[in-house]
Amino acid sequence: MAETAGAPHTTHRPAETEEASEQIVSDEPPMYRVLLLNDDFTPMDFVVQVLMQLFGMTFDQANIVMLEVHHNGRGVCGEFTREIAETRVSQVNQIAREHEYPLMCVMERAE
Repeated sequence: MAETAGAPHTTHRPAETEEASEQIVSDEPPMYRVLLLNDDFTPMDFVVQVLMQLFGMTFDQANIVMLEVHHNGRGVCGEFTREIAETRVSQVNQIAREHEYPLMCVMERAE
């Protein structure tokens, strides 16, 4: 490749680009999975409403997660940064208590 007179010379260094992209990946915050736990008392329609209200799910998406909770004992509501996950867990647990349901929401680090 010929240099153009007056144009600055730049050298492409793929190794530096790869190192930079690896650094960006490692600088991302860890993600946390927000989970609902099954109980024998919280109505299914209440769980669906909570999922729609707090996690922005459609009725169909919320219904799938609710059935996952019902059949498997727990269901994933989403993956978030730590602060957002903590807030969502707190919101779900608060709404459940306000309605006097034992619904529990927890978080775990995503792998």
